[in-house]
Amino acid sequence: MLDNRDISILFVCMGNICRSPTAEGVFRHIVNEAGLSNEITVDSAGTHAYHVGESPDHRTIMAAKCRGFSLVELRARQIIDDDFERFDYIIAMDEDNLIRLKKLSSDEYRNKIKLFMSFTVGTETEVPDPYYGNVAGFEHVLDLVEEASQGLLETLF
Repeated sequence: MLDNRDISILFVCMGNICRSPTAEGVFRHIVNEAGLSNEITVDSAGTHAYHVGESPDHRTIMAAKCRGFSLVELRARQIIDDDFERFDYIIAMDEDNLIRLKKLSSDEYRNKIKLFMSFTVGTETEVPDPYYGNVAGFEHVLDLVEEASQGLLETLF
């Protein structure tokens, strides 16, 4: 529950060009629609430096655009040590990145690290990486991200 202070959320996947920028864009849109953009800061990062400085994958951008979400201004970055202190919630897209984040962080910050799908009541526990798949995979990611984003916002309020 939000306690009259700003809250910051960092979404994390492996390369920061598919899932985490989708989550950043969708959640930012939901936050703006709720009139909470002054209270909630949203960002995304990757656990690996594969795509630092790049735009999200073109399939990610197109799938999001079809649903009214803009990701064109986002650029990939790698998570840094300061992020663990700076962000209130560090949201991993899958178990592999959750484990990696916990290894990268010190004990005092591990309670901030959560799986994104833990904010849903569905049966899926991870947001799967669509990178090597087809367009349907990017649509599925959006379905999961929209559901988890609503759940996360409800958790905050």
